[in-house]
Amino acid sequence: MFLIGEALIGKEPEIAHIDLIIGDKDGPVGTAFANGLTQLSAGHTPLLSVIRPNLPPKPSTLIVPKVTIKNMEQAAQIFGPAQTAVAKAVADSVEDGIIPKNKAEDLVVIVSVFIHPKARDYDAIYRYNYGATKLALQRAMVGFPDIQKVLYEKDRSTHPVMGFRVMRLWNPPYLQVAFDLIDMEEAKRVLAEIPESDHILIEVGTPLAKKVGVQVISEMRVVRPGAFIILDLKTLDTGNLEVRLAADATADAVVISGLAPQKTLELAISEARKTSIYSIVDMLNVSDPLEILKELPVLPDVVELHRAIDMEDDAHNWRNIREIKAMAKDGKTVLVAVAGGIRVDNVKEALASGADIIVVGRAITRSKNVSDTTEQFLAGLEQMEIDQYRIMTDF
Repeated sequence: MFLIGEALIGKEPEIAHIDLIIGDKDGPVGTAFANGLTQLSAGHTPLLSVIRPNLPPKPSTLIVPKVTIKNMEQAAQIFGPAQTAVAKAVADSVEDGIIPKNKAEDLVVIVSVFIHPKARDYDAIYRYNYGATKLALQRAMVGFPDIQKVLYEKDRSTHPVMGFRVMRLWNPPYLQVAFDLIDMEEAKRVLAEIPESDHILIEVGTPLAKKVGVQVISEMRVVRPGAFIILDLKTLDTGNLEVRLAADATADAVVISGLAPQKTLELAISEARKTSIYSIVDMLNVSDPLEILKELPVLPDVVELHRAIDMEDDAHNWRNIREIKAMAKDGKTVLVAVAGGIRVDNVKEALASGADIIVVGRAITRSKNVSDTTEQFLAGLEQMEIDQYRIMTDF
């Protein structure tokens, strides 16, 4: 047996975070147990858990402090409320049937315990570590989380220490707001007025990128740290170099022109995959997007069907959306964005044609009420918000 459990319970500064391993004495967990007990490290001295002095639990449990112990006050917190909390949780887990009673002599547990340096309340230290240890043991014994739970939750949650999420495009449709502005201060003002939403993407338009440079992304993140930011470089050459510049600048996606040579497209898409950012091929002024895509060994993440600002009196070219999406193979998906002349009254038409991303520029950034106009476009998506703050024990 080699099982792993984790749990976080409580609030700072007494918050408890437990990582543990439970397994057979004669297996790798038993070996790690013996090594940990005999190979001491300054400030991280392993200790046996005890319910009280001279009464350790079964299975035998080794506590390893995560935070360096620097004084006797901190040592007392580990050798007191935390030590007994972990031991009691292990013993109660046997009594409650979480750990089989007939395995109590065959198994060992290694528990890594976090005690905040500012923790003071012994009662809270005990209760939080007891609850977190018992929950971690429950999770370990049932194999929580299973892979389906991981895949379902991975893009829905926010780590509490990080404080914001890194968005992935897994739940279309989205509204992409294109900042085709040239003044950085105006761009930051408009960005601040755009409401928070899991379905808004921010595009740094080509004019703004040319004027300010790729550092524009850092400036945008000061205003909106968790935003999904697309850098519209409309790359035509040196595909891998420009994509690397975008990735190094912390862009979430980069735009490559569909007019670029095939080799440039291939290098750009490959580099985007290497750096784990999204590749977007903009089909502005491309007469047959399907022909371009058929020549590529690997498809981009997003294909943008783009009607130029100077051509907005022409009809939209949305007829190929279904065919483009059908080109994705082996369980992969290709998202399709539509841009140029998108208004509140034709959003539903674009979505009905199969669009995943609605790109809107001046209709939002130049509106008298940026927030209200954005909300009108969002309403057209008819998409529910995601709860991003399930971080504790809500499974």
